[in-house]
Amino acid sequence: MMPAAHALSEFYEDPAVPASSGPDRARRQAAMLAEVLRGVRAPALIVDVGCGDGFATEIAAKRNPGHRFVGLDWSAGSLAAARNRGISAVRASIDAPSLPLAPASADVVVMSEVIEHLVDTDSAIEAAHLVLKPGGSLLLSTPNLASWYNRGLLALGIQPVFSEVSLRGVFGRPGSQVAGHLHMFTKRALVEFLGAYGFSCARVAGARYHDVPAALRPADRLFCYWPSAASILLVHARKT
Repeated sequence: MMPAAHALSEFYEDPAVPASSGPDRARRQAAMLAEVLRGVRAPALIVDVGCGDGFATEIAAKRNPGHRFVGLDWSAGSLAAARNRGISAVRASIDAPSLPLAPASADVVVMSEVIEHLVDTDSAIEAAHLVLKPGGSLLLSTPNLASWYNRGLLALGIQPVFSEVSLRGVFGRPGSQVAGHLHMFTKRALVEFLGAYGFSCARVAGARYHDVPAALRPADRLFCYWPSAASILLVHARKT
């Protein structure tokens, strides 16, 4: 294993690193999936790439009964937690050139705030495209580099929220939790990136960030109507 890969492996196996999506993100993912699955004959196969401890996958499965769910992650601890929730979970290198699934076998691939953690985003999206059926859906969410407050922070010379310069500490930005974000996207970059790998974006929406201070939450909700400046980018893309 290369030194950089070893450092990432140690980071994600650390019990102090959060492995749960949290209730807000989990409910949002389940709602997005329910909308996509409306009218899809069961059992559809849904692949949750970067499932973590399976919390969000479990909620989505309960909200969308009759469909099959498979979780993928590379953390042994997270996989054990997901299996304890009754999720079929498989260990896989998420940004590998291929996933442990047959080509054109999945109806939906979910990548909920995982792409920003990957070393090789190109291979990950290629793999998602490969396992999806023609016309299949990719549901992807990721923090927005160009969120409304990051624009202000950069103007003041402050490191943007969500971005990282180290896996060992937080430097130059608000917050104290090292998130392990390696890549950050704007709306424009994400749409162009997905388009380059055979995806057509059916919808791009904005979502709130749960850690925004209470006094700023009304503004954060308002900016959801302008996805380019929202805290979180939500994408529904189809395989073309």
